[in-house]
Order: sequence, then C-alpha cells, then structure tokens
Amino acid sequence: MRLVLGSASPRRAELLAQIGVEPFAVRPADIDETPKSGEYPRPYCQRLAREKALAVEAADDETVLAADTIVAIGRRILGKPAHADEAREFLRRLSGRRHRVVTAVALRQGDKITEKETVTILRMKLLTDKDIEAYIATNEWQGKAGGYGIQGYAARFIPWINGSYTGVVGLPLTETAQLLESAGYPLEVS
Repeated sequence: MRLVLGSASPRRAELLAQIGVEPFAVRPADIDETPKSGEYPRPYCQRLAREKALAVEAADDETVLAADTIVAIGRRILGKPAHADEAREFLRRLSGRRHRVVTAVALRQGDKITEKETVTILRMKLLTDKDIEAYIATNEWQGKAGGYGIQGYAARFIPWINGSYTGVVGLPLTETAQLLESAGYPLEVS
C-alpha cells in the first residue's frame, strides 16, 4: 500500500515518523476552510478532514491520509490566525480558560473513507501582555490553529491537558495507527 499524506504540515509528517510511517508522497489538499453558517466545531473539523481526503488526487493503489485540527471555545472556532493581531486576539481569548482541540483524521482508499477524531481539553494559564508579546515574537503562532503550538514555546502556557497530546500537535497517533492497521497498512517496529 502506498500512503499519500494529504497535508503540508511538517508536524504531521514528523508524527507519522514516530510510529514508523513514511508516506510515499505528500500532496497537500487545497480546499475552502471557511466554516458554514452555524456549523459547530466538531462537525466542521470532521468535514474538513473528509474534504481534504477527497480533494487529493490518488492512484488506485494509493491510500490518502488527511487531517484537520481546530481550537474551540464553546461554539467559537479559532482557526489559523491570518496575522499577528489576530493571534494576539486568540491568545487573549484563551488566556486563563479551558478550551478544546479537535483533530479529525480521514483515510481514503478508493471510494471508501474511514474516520476517527479526538477531542482534547486543555487549560491555558492566565497570560500577561508580556507573555503574549514574547510568544508573538517567536512566530510559532503562524499556521497554528488557535494561534499557538503546544509542542513549542507555548508548552509553558498549558498547565493541564486531558486527552491526546499528539492530537493537539496535529495528528492523534493512536487513532491514526488504528485507521492504518484496519486498512492493511503494516505498522512494524524496525
């Protein structure tokens, strides 16, 4: 089986490598990620992962793995900030609060799509303006749902997590391994 990663995220490729998976190819999906009116965070994330898996061109002997990660406060979806001011706004919203990180994974073999997801609850410490400005200066917020990456400098902002750490980074490895194994992809320790 030839696995195609439908994501440009270097974090997803690094996470796959942790479980011994090296994609045959990387073909990022190009889809409209605008939430639909009234769309809730979890169904939105599931829809995007599925649409990404469907958008990637693949040969008959190729399997496509796609995923999407979002941050949510209640029903509000915090996507990838477009600029530093939006990242500051996201960090202020998250400061001192619990929030959810949803990651949906879709695996497509021909016309068949199988899916899994994780919902992780985290608490961010109360951030000072100094904390926020220092984080903005790292540029780690770029391309990150909610404007932060738990695997970098922002790890110091998260005192509590309940769920999948790798799901927060961008690809829940236990669930991804289950999808791959059920599809016949050999996961072996070398």
